[in-house]
Amino acid sequence: MGIPSLSDVHRRRLATQRLTSAGLRTGAEVVRLLTCVQSQDAPLAAWSLGQRMREGTTYADVLAEQARGGWVRTHILRPTWHLVASEDLRWVQRATGSRVEQASAGRYRGLGLDETTTGRMLDALHDLLAGPTPLTRPELTRAFAERGLAHSGEQMAHQLIVAELRAVICSGPPRGTTHTYVLADETVPPAPLDALDVDDARRELTRRFVIGHGPASDRDLARWSSLTLTQVRSALADLSGELASMELGGETLWVDPSSTPRTTRPRRAFLFQTFDEAALTYPTTGFPRRSPEATRGRLLSEAGGGIVVLDGQDVGVWKRTVAKDGVGVDLHPDLPLPADDLEQVASAARALADFVDRPLDLRVHPAS
Repeated sequence: MGIPSLSDVHRRRLATQRLTSAGLRTGAEVVRLLTCVQSQDAPLAAWSLGQRMREGTTYADVLAEQARGGWVRTHILRPTWHLVASEDLRWVQRATGSRVEQASAGRYRGLGLDETTTGRMLDALHDLLAGPTPLTRPELTRAFAERGLAHSGEQMAHQLIVAELRAVICSGPPRGTTHTYVLADETVPPAPLDALDVDDARRELTRRFVIGHGPASDRDLARWSSLTLTQVRSALADLSGELASMELGGETLWVDPSSTPRTTRPRRAFLFQTFDEAALTYPTTGFPRRSPEATRGRLLSEAGGGIVVLDGQDVGVWKRTVAKDGVGVDLHPDLPLPADDLEQVASAARALADFVDRPLDLRVHPAS
């Protein structure tokens, strides 16, 4: 393929992820496109889905789809929350789950969580959640204590993650805003790719990553998936007849040549949540900061916000606060924004307010 510029790469990525091309009809379609969507900030993960859906989609729409079982929320790829389509749960865990467990093995040993303890934990979960009987983490913690099983806060967290990585449990129906767990085999129907062996599963994950995130590098995929670079490069070599590559600054980026989404809803500005797939996936070819020297670590570490992207550049951070009578959006630009640029960012903030169906209270803070 031709030699692209960074702006060309960003343009194609935004269209590939349906941020500037035709929005998808459902949140489940977005989750399938991206394969796994990082979601520890659950309300803003819903915003990530909404940005890629048809105009007029609201938070209530996304929550209703989630409640109907549109996707599963579980620990997958890395030891953090992601959304994943139910039909993708088992094969993705087969491809990556063991790698995540290996990376945490030392911590498991430090907590006294050996295979004997893990076996007792899995047996208890099969007993407690059968029915299905959705239970919250506090409810499971009390039940483990009653059975004399490891149940301290950190022990419980890691045990549940192991059970998720092995596709024994996954998210159940939300109880208000509280997460519940159920047995995967009682909730997630069998799917065509469940029988993939580990190598085929890793090739499928590689293909799906490129389809949903390309142009992307082998290192982007390794960070995203927890696979080793050797595993990633082996899968890319096996798929070289299906995928195409381009060079940018000495780095090879992979794309799906059969997918050429067009920019049909051009946008200059975006409010991306911190863990959005467009913002977090590309450490070396992501959105460059307009003012790299600006201090913003504290703001980005706070829940409920992310980065402001304008004309392909990261120009600041934002934070939102939702109340019954409105949604506050605080903008912290790294440098003063001209009036036209500020209006573009304000338009992105209005889109967020429309998504949560609240009036917007926009507050622009002095440049840091």
